[in-house]
Amino acid sequence: GGQPRNVQPFSDEDASIETMSHCSGFSDPASFTEDGPEVDEEATQEDLEYKLKGFIDLTLDKSAKTRQAALESLKSAFSSKILYEFIMERRMTLTDSIERCIKKGKSDEQCAAAGLACLLCVQMGSGIESEEIFKTLGPVLKKIVCDGTASIQARQACATCLGICCFIVTDDITELYSTMECLENIFTKAYQRDRDTNGVSSTHNTVLHVSTLLAWTLLLTICPMNEVKKKIEMHLHKLPSLLSCDDLNMRIAAGETLALLFELARETDADFFYEDMDILTEKLRALATDGNKHRAKVDKRKQRSVFRDVLRAVEERDFPTEMVKFGPERMYIDCWVKKQTYETFKEILGSGMQYHLQSNDFLRNVFELGPPVMLDAATLKTMKISRFERHLYNSAAFKARTKARSKCRDKRADVGEFF
Repeated sequence: GGQPRNVQPFSDEDASIETMSHCSGFSDPASFTEDGPEVDEEATQEDLEYKLKGFIDLTLDKSAKTRQAALESLKSAFSSKILYEFIMERRMTLTDSIERCIKKGKSDEQCAAAGLACLLCVQMGSGIESEEIFKTLGPVLKKIVCDGTASIQARQACATCLGICCFIVTDDITELYSTMECLENIFTKAYQRDRDTNGVSSTHNTVLHVSTLLAWTLLLTICPMNEVKKKIEMHLHKLPSLLSCDDLNMRIAAGETLALLFELARETDADFFYEDMDILTEKLRALATDGNKHRAKVDKRKQRSVFRDVLRAVEERDFPTEMVKFGPERMYIDCWVKKQTYETFKEILGSGMQYHLQSNDFLRNVFELGPPVMLDAATLKTMKISRFERHLYNSAAFKARTKARSKCRDKRADVGEFF
């Protein structure tokens, strides 16, 4: 291989550049600094595109280290900006580079390439161009997922990528079922370990089982109702066995999938009845109040929080509504299907999730947010409070919070009368 080239990664400074392509009328509130100088958007757009072209070229470099750095830089750019037109012109080149890196690269390079494939489809949205990308990459991803000789990390990344890309682009129901079957063949192996033991042992394959289960659950949310019924009948009695797994992430994934299955089952049939409800609720209640000393405090806290919500969903058909703020907008997550979808895309986009919710047409369609809200610079500047005002507000809130807590903690406080 050649000598590694000096790759300058995509930085926060690049991310702050306003580089709208198809949505140029929209600007991110975070991009306006207080009393800052005006930025030449056209020049910064050209500068960014020049850098990105260089990263695309470097994905073909002889050095694996250089290729991986280029992939990571492209991922950072795609997650933090909308670059639809730029990508549209180079989608086949990007697809070829990703395919080559997944096929011939080592574990870390395969993971980076799979992550970039997800972001490529998120940028392109659902359309003919994305379908062409998936037709090329789908078979390669499936091959890695099913390849027992590939690294677990690469198989895990490819499973997640397969689920997300299929969710975005697939109108073909046959392809959807084929992808779900591929994922099922992996995570159902975790069921088999429960036949001879009381609990599911944690193995090095558990992370792969978790990823395939979550990707499969995402695809289940877009299945026709008759297929949903079949999948519920097939898995609802087997999934509770995974609640005994040693791995926290597997227990949580199984619990959240159960909550989602119950939600879908009750949507299809208001009188849905589950035979082993008492046994299941007992298991869920034990996990929601788990106090095992051999588990880390952070893990116990996370587990109890999740399973309290799962128990409420299964027992009381209730979901704790969450609110997500992005720019001047608000979105309410009020069901398990929406929560599963949001968490999946948040995992891929990271800190760029809010930005994409504001301006990515595909994501806004998924969450039924309507077209992007167009705000001019003057409106955004009036919405932004000054540092001094923000400091005063935070100080007042801190004092009020401290007072309230002190009152609750005061042992002399009146706690009621005793008879």
